[in-house]
Amino acid sequence: MKLITAIIKPSRLDPVLDALKEVGCGGITVSEVRGFGRQKGKTEVYRGAEYEVKLLPKVKLEIVAGPEAVERIAEAIGQAAKTGKIGDGKIWVCDLDSVSRIRTGEVGPAAVES
Repeated sequence: MKLITAIIKPSRLDPVLDALKEVGCGGITVSEVRGFGRQKGKTEVYRGAEYEVKLLPKVKLEIVAGPEAVERIAEAIGQAAKTGKIGDGKIWVCDLDSVSRIRTGEVGPAAVES
């Protein structure tokens, strides 16, 4: 089993969810997060006062999938999240040692299948 994690722009969430639905993604966890990379924040003006926003709003996606689905899921996220501008995000994949469904006690691939 693999854990696919992606950090994307909040404005790209709906297109990414649609793309994941098309490729048959079985489940996803979405979190609102804040951070920075090369973008390094930005300067805003509020009521005439200028201030710096160091941590930008992002969306974190976490998907557990079998090894055969990783490439198509990561590709779907990448294509749907891409704007071509700095701050589009990152995707990474990690191995999972074990997965279990709390309700039934199922372990392994059966725990993540619908």
